[in-house]
Amino acid sequence: MNFQVLTPALVAHLEEIVGPAYVLTAQRTEAAEYAGYGRDHTEDLHYAPEVVVKPANAEQVSEIVRLCHEHHLPVTARGAGTGLSGGALPLHQGLVLSTERLNKIIEIDERNLQATIEPGVINEVFQRAVQEVGLFYPPDPASKGSCFLGGNLAHSSGGPKAVKYGTTRDYVLNLQVVLPTGDIIWTAANTLKNSTGYNLTQLMVGSEGTLGIITKAVFRLLPYPKHNILMLVPFRQEAEAAEAVAAVFRAGIIPSGMEFMEREAIAWSSDYLQIPLTLPEDITAHLLIELDGQDLDQLYKEADQVYAVLERYEVGEILLADNATQKDELWKIRRNIGNAVRYNSVYKEEDTVVPRAELATLLKGVKEIGRRYGFKSVCYGHAGDGNLHVNIIRGDLDDEMWNVGLRQPITEIFELCVKLGGTISGEHGIGLVQKGYIGIALKEANLHLMRGIKQVFDPHGIMNPGKIWTTD
Repeated sequence: MNFQVLTPALVAHLEEIVGPAYVLTAQRTEAAEYAGYGRDHTEDLHYAPEVVVKPANAEQVSEIVRLCHEHHLPVTARGAGTGLSGGALPLHQGLVLSTERLNKIIEIDERNLQATIEPGVINEVFQRAVQEVGLFYPPDPASKGSCFLGGNLAHSSGGPKAVKYGTTRDYVLNLQVVLPTGDIIWTAANTLKNSTGYNLTQLMVGSEGTLGIITKAVFRLLPYPKHNILMLVPFRQEAEAAEAVAAVFRAGIIPSGMEFMEREAIAWSSDYLQIPLTLPEDITAHLLIELDGQDLDQLYKEADQVYAVLERYEVGEILLADNATQKDELWKIRRNIGNAVRYNSVYKEEDTVVPRAELATLLKGVKEIGRRYGFKSVCYGHAGDGNLHVNIIRGDLDDEMWNVGLRQPITEIFELCVKLGGTISGEHGIGLVQKGYIGIALKEANLHLMRGIKQVFDPHGIMNPGKIWTTD
């Protein structure tokens, strides 16, 4: 793909659209601030854009994208930069379109249990806003305190609540999208049922900014659950912790959160946060199990059923959180494992997912592959939906092994996922980092269809080029 380089005339045109204060270039922007637009939370990758533009509404986005379409200038949409697949990095430089000014909660419709938002709204800000009126938006990535809803949509992000409530894509009713030509469309209607044409809404969710730019979203909401119970369950065998997950579901219980943390993951995070947590020497893994609902008595009955299941396994003393502060601390430890790993070591994170009953087999396979290739991994994740985050720790690995040699063991991990009925990403997306492995999960016929869809939406190939499966 041949792209045009940025010219002074194009910069001037962009300034006319959004105003000079919202057009950033390396020459006139503080270096650290500008460099941030070329990074996310993926390893140590950096790709500097030629220009950063901050539009304020869909009409400005339309004008920007139409200009880029006419001049064959690459466009990479960017949210908060919390991604873990390199999906928002400007691989071909060009223009980074930041959605940080598109940050309004437009409407919370209590009558219809819906809300309309712009993509720059922070996930947790939105959750708190709807909770204030008794409503609930469940998708809650670990970075919910900083990630944008637009990025959640781009990757169909999940989080702990996905085990009971589903991921981002399960809450989207309708999207306003700016197409690569600059046209503005709505993908559906604000209804719970829709049998009118192809499902363009779900096509856009998870497309990682390669088909268009989302400028508004309509989400469905739920009544907020009044009560919850949280327990931290220590296991002497990490494989048993993984096996217990499916056993809880077979007993008829659907937790609102079921998180796996091997010993080093929870230890690193509690140390990182300076939250004291006693870890007996014989404990190798923990499950964090949450139950929620409207009837507290019913939740205690379900908790008794969970205890009955856990009696089959070698567990230590179960901690039942008895107040809101203790619950918050336990969830804080879980949500900060990624930050703790990043603090302790250079690492590569693989976002594996399998059917939940295969989680123990996946965990054993990951550890066996690590032993054969000589690397250490720290594993944790959303055990209830089979989503295991595998953090490969650099440790003493030399440059050759780190930069080249790990490709083979990572390939074997992904091949194991597919063999078990899973795939190579559950919630982080493919982006740049997993692009080279996509052939493990998808056949050429699948990729051919995707290329055709991309060509229809984006004939000049300007939208987030070089990502997911593209060859440019």
